Amino acid sequence: MDVKQLNALLTVAETGSVTRAAQLLHLVQSAVTRQVQALEDELGVQLFERTRTGMLLTEAGSRLAETARHVMTELERAEAEVRQNAGTVQGIVAVGLLESVSDLVAEPLVARLARAHPQVELRLYTAFAGHLRQWLYDGILDVALLFGITDPSAISVTPLATEALWAVAPPDAGLSPDRPVPYAEVARHPVIVPARGNGLRTLLEEVAARAGTTARVAIETNSARVQKQLVAKGHGWAVLPAICVADEVSSRALSMAALDDPDAQRQLVLAMPRSRRRSAATEVVARSLVALLRDAAEDGRWPSVQWQAVQPSGEPRS
Repeated sequence: MDVKQLNALLTVAETGSVTRAAQLLHLVQSAVTRQVQALEDELGVQLFERTRTGMLLTEAGSRLAETARHVMTELERAEAEVRQNAGTVQGIVAVGLLESVSDLVAEPLVARLARAHPQVELRLYTAFAGHLRQWLYDGILDVALLFGITDPSAISVTPLATEALWAVAPPDAGLSPDRPVPYAEVARHPVIVPARGNGLRTLLEEVAARAGTTARVAIETNSARVQKQLVAKGHGWAVLPAICVADEVSSRALSMAALDDPDAQRQLVLAMPRSRRRSAATEVVARSLVALLRDAAEDGRWPSVQWQAVQPSGEPRS
């Protein structure tokens, strides 16, 4: 098993086609076929199911592809670090972001690093918190912004901020950012909620239990962006973290107010694997993420947040 074979496996898996994979790898089709067949012969298993619609990974192929992605990423990281010039921060950094956080920091992070550290190659991933945690455990991610870490044994966690949950309603609902509303008011309307398995869904159930009420679930979705779009069109109300509505507070595209429940909040943390040596590039990216969030908290773009004034190392900010 060698790198060329693994690369062929991944390219065929991603394209679903030996022909397309050969084009991307600048090889003849027969060479790609031989590399995949050599892997199958060596392992004694079928890696792909050849169908009329394309090449589909078998269960064994999916397991190998997952490991191969990790191996290829580690090789790319090592190559970038070895080639690093003196005085230049260089390398590949995989960053995990929740969708709610990505709107606030993704583009500013790319812009900041392009100016200050153009040799740092960013790879941005968005997913549910559970997926991001698993990718940290598996070594796929170098750093992630997460909420609600309760078992940090395998990862290093630095608390950053605590933010409130907000009621989000159509523009004509009359909510005001300076007048908190009880959850009972939210429950009077159809509610658009995150899909089960999302940590925010659990928080909302806890809020409802404290309020002694239940809401009629109108729609479930795994996207905060879709929640806001549906609310804006009058399909119901929602409850979202403050970071999700940072842009809408000033634009008045929605009617919003903080929930009148001091326990309706979640904690944002910076998380990194404990098992991996942190490269200079990872440290630069981590500091940049913290700085961007701190600026947003201090200048009002991130409402209802209590900044905890820490650095990625966990040491207090001077």
